[in-house]
Amino acid sequence: MKKNVLIIGAGGVAQVVAHKAAMANDVLGDIHIASRTLDKCQAIVSSVLEKKSLKKPGVIEAHRLDALDIEATKALIAKTRSQIVINVGSAFINMSVLEACIQTGVAYIDTAIHEEPEKICETPPWYSNYEWKRRERCEKAGVTAILGAGFDPGVVNAYAALAVDEYFDTVDSIDIIDINAGSHGKYFATNFDPEINFREFTGVVYSWQDSQWQTNKMFEVSRTDDLPVVGERTSYLSGHDELHSLSRNLDVPDIRFWMGFGEHYINVFTVLNSLGLLSEQPVTTAEGLEVVPLKVVKAVLPDPSSLAPEYEGKTCIGDLVKGKKDGEDREVFIYNVADHKDAYNEVGSQGISYTAGVPPVAAAILVAKGTWDCHKMVNVEELPPQPFLGLLNKMGLQTSIRDENGERDLSFEGWTPPAAAIAGKVAGKR
Repeated sequence: MKKNVLIIGAGGVAQVVAHKAAMANDVLGDIHIASRTLDKCQAIVSSVLEKKSLKKPGVIEAHRLDALDIEATKALIAKTRSQIVINVGSAFINMSVLEACIQTGVAYIDTAIHEEPEKICETPPWYSNYEWKRRERCEKAGVTAILGAGFDPGVVNAYAALAVDEYFDTVDSIDIIDINAGSHGKYFATNFDPEINFREFTGVVYSWQDSQWQTNKMFEVSRTDDLPVVGERTSYLSGHDELHSLSRNLDVPDIRFWMGFGEHYINVFTVLNSLGLLSEQPVTTAEGLEVVPLKVVKAVLPDPSSLAPEYEGKTCIGDLVKGKKDGEDREVFIYNVADHKDAYNEVGSQGISYTAGVPPVAAAILVAKGTWDCHKMVNVEELPPQPFLGLLNKMGLQTSIRDENGERDLSFEGWTPPAAAIAGKVAGKR
């Protein structure tokens, strides 16, 4: 059984991860938090202690770390005797942290795909550009590396796997719909790192249609759905991480990602982008200073973690799946609804951070117990979804379904893993 967790990152998601890991320290052991800014790590430790989140008395410590420094990360892994690393830092550090885990033989979990600062929307599938190149090394070293174990990517991948395995004989399409119906009261802000957030929308929009990659421009294609709790909402076809693994791991011809935006966000984004202020390429000012416009915009916008106290409303994120069951057309929507205020009251973060931060801790618990300790690199849909979703139900992220029988919560109590899921083998019929 693996013990001791090193959390890399100190933003709003890391705060959620730290609280939830502390609530499971009887399984996960010592909790360590590391980032370049020690004060942010110490503030998270203080929050955990103030809210009395530790399930039992134990270690929770803060550390300063430049996670791009592989040797420094290896040294901290050794010093803390960590056997599981949860990487919720910037997507720019993924490969450095993964490399440190491979070299030290510890489990690796992240929540987003790797990016290089000077590149946006590389050739799909994106995982082939970096992570999947290390699959053989992970398997040879027996290292468990679970990619994209947040909500989207992550939980939505598990929803897709669940639908394919249990609700359909054949699946024609999976539409992942992400709606934030909350309000933070600021003129303009992003719900997570502005630099990463904007990079998702300034490049090519890739979607998987007719079993091939299709390209569009951002805000070119939209849809409107009447969704549980949040009601009628418009979302836009967007490029996103999970498409790049689901398209390879599931035999589904159409897989798309849709994200909700209000008119105000679209207007501000369009102005910033049109002026070149969202560019990742450096420019030189009249004074001879070299700056990256996107980093300047990031510096003047509110810190996403500062939004939490005033955030109200709910999120609805799920998979709309269409296909056939027993020869009949079928449509199901598997989803979660989260509340911003509830998230803040529990762990001091807003709902977007909450939905992203709870799942990697659930994944870590399953690795610690051996259920997901697969000793190789996988994406979430390659693992049995039932224990993951069942654990999330208990940790604050309830899975629900809307189908021909109406809306109801799903329970995974009593699920028994098939033989293919035992001893770290990939589960299911896929």
